[in-house]
Parts: sequence; structure tokens; C-alpha cells
Amino acid sequence: MRDQGVGGEEFRKFEHPQITAQGEARASVGLTDPQTLWFNTGTLCNITCANCYIESSPKNDRLVYITADEVSDYLDQLEARHWGVREIGFTGGEPFMNAQMIEMARRCLARGYEVLILTNAMRPMMRKTVRAGLQALAEEYGARLTLRVSVDHWSADKHDLERGPGTFEKTLQGMRWLRDAGIRMAVAGRTVWGETEPEARGGYAALYAREGFAIDARSPAETVLFPEMDVTVEVPEITTACWGILGKSPEDVMCASSRMVVKRRGAARPAVLACTLLPYTPEFELGETLAEAEGDVFLNHPHCAKFCVLGGASCSA
Repeated sequence: MRDQGVGGEEFRKFEHPQITAQGEARASVGLTDPQTLWFNTGTLCNITCANCYIESSPKNDRLVYITADEVSDYLDQLEARHWGVREIGFTGGEPFMNAQMIEMARRCLARGYEVLILTNAMRPMMRKTVRAGLQALAEEYGARLTLRVSVDHWSADKHDLERGPGTFEKTLQGMRWLRDAGIRMAVAGRTVWGETEPEARGGYAALYAREGFAIDARSPAETVLFPEMDVTVEVPEITTACWGILGKSPEDVMCASSRMVVKRRGAARPAVLACTLLPYTPEFELGETLAEAEGDVFLNHPHCAKFCVLGGASCSA
């Protein structure tokens, strides 16, 4: 059903980029404090999860492997634009499927950035050459390198429901290697299991204690708990009035502090997106350069409401 919009026009929810279905001004967010530049290393992954927001799998190459030279080009742009970014994040797919992952991380670390790599810590990360590369990076750059490991639940049965039988133990094997190599870890979990946040964090704390993982289960930065991103769930649109009603600021939203670089299959050059969560939504593609990506972002997607404004989520460490 359509609601009455401005001047008699009717819009569905999240249809008009700047006007809600009720005819109110849609909220927007400016890039006020860029702290993290993300790179999607490619959507190929060694496993297929039950609910992957980016639909990663062993067959999905809608986003192709980005190269170290392409990463370096954006690092040059960061310096030229004076963004003040402190952290470079890598996500996928599974980043260690990309053969240039270690070199990309090395180039970012060598320029003084902190580096965050999101991984399932399974077979791609455990290849001999990758482990040697990670050890070398950790020895040279220490705690400036963090691997955030996807552990969907602190129990094997629930984690394996999402990622497949036996994946919990394989991920723990990778985490044990990271622990023994002295490489800093964080964890990304999910909040879809019908337990309270204290219960979830208590479960992770017990897991970390049992395994000797130096991860703080009560820190939202070290144990990040993400809600399910279901676009079929009814959520309100965010208007300019919502900031005052909710007691929040546009600066609290992820697109005020980050952008993501992707390379689409068949594209000559990478593109810059407003949000890590919306890789396939055309209106959130801002251009090929960081200069083009400095404009305001209108919150015209259910994820903007549920995940970022109302959920208060952040993908940064």
C-alpha cells in the first residue's frame, strides 16, 4: 500500500530517496568523522552460511578480488583528501581467499593504519603461506593487526546451524593457532538465538576462558553482537525529527565515519559505497573516488533504520 506523499504524490516506504511514505523529510548522514575505510576483498567464500547478508559462497563472485595496487591507490587518496582515517578494514566473502590479502594488509600497516580483517578462521586462513604472512605481520606490527573471527554462537550446535556441521571446531582450531601465534583477536556473533545480551556475553566469556583466548566478552568492540538483517521485518523510516525523538545524532551512524570500496564483476575500476551492509543497492554507490564519496547519505533502506539507527550497530573495532 502507498501512503500520501508530498504534493499529492504517493510513495511506498523506502521508495523516494529524500521523502518518507508519510511525506516527511528523510534523515541523512554526512561523512563528518571518517575513521574506517573498508575494502571488500571479494564475495567468494569457502562456505555457504544460512543467512549471509552479502550472499557469499564458493560460487558468488559478484564482487571480485580487489588487488593490492587498487588498495594502495585508495590509501593515496586518503592522504590527499586528509580524511583522518585510523583503521583499514577488510571483509568478504572470506578475505583469505584473496591471494593478495597479506600484501594488502602489509601496505596498510606500513602506512601507519590499524588493520582489521574479518575471517571465519578456517582453511583459507590456515594455509601455510597465509599463516607465515600473518606471523610476519604480527611480529612487525603487533596489536595494530586484529582478526575478527565469526563465531555465530558460543555453542557448537547453534554456530553449526548457521555455518554447517563441524565448522565450530574448525574455527576454534584457527583461533587456537592465532592465540598461540600471539595475533590479536576479536569475535563477531549474532543475537538471533532468543537469549539476553548478558546471557550471550556470559556464554562467550566461558568459551574464551576455556580456550585461553584474550578476548573481552563484555566489550562491544571485542565481542560484537549483530542482529539479523532481515529486510522483510517491518521497520519505521527515519525522518529528520527522529534524531531528537531518539536522542541520537547523525554522527552516531556508521556512514558518518566509514566507507567501503568494492570491485564489481566486469567493472574496470572499484567503486566506493556508503555502507558495508548494502553492497548490491545501487543508490548507495557514491562513485569511483573518495572525493565523490564525501556527500551526504540519505537513510533510504530498512537496514539504516533497524541495524544502524535503532540497533546502534557499528562495524568498526
